[in-house]
Amino acid sequence: MVKEIERAGIPVVHMCTIVPISKTVGANRIVPTVAIPHPLGNPALPADEEKALRRKLVEKALKALTTEVEGQTVFD
Repeated sequence: MVKEIERAGIPVVHMCTIVPISKTVGANRIVPTVAIPHPLGNPALPADEEKALRRKLVEKALKALTTEVEGQTVFD
């Protein structure tokens, strides 16, 4: 889906836990996330720390979305 959406001219950020899979499917903007069962959070953290973690990931994805890329780019 990532490739087709981008082909239509809409930039996409693929947030994932396993970067090699994102590369295999051809995602251009890749943001690594936390872990497979909880890609955008960590329920073991206190609520305020988890909220900060989630915000950091979303902000990183928004930055990736607004960044011009040539080919696959991982935003660590």
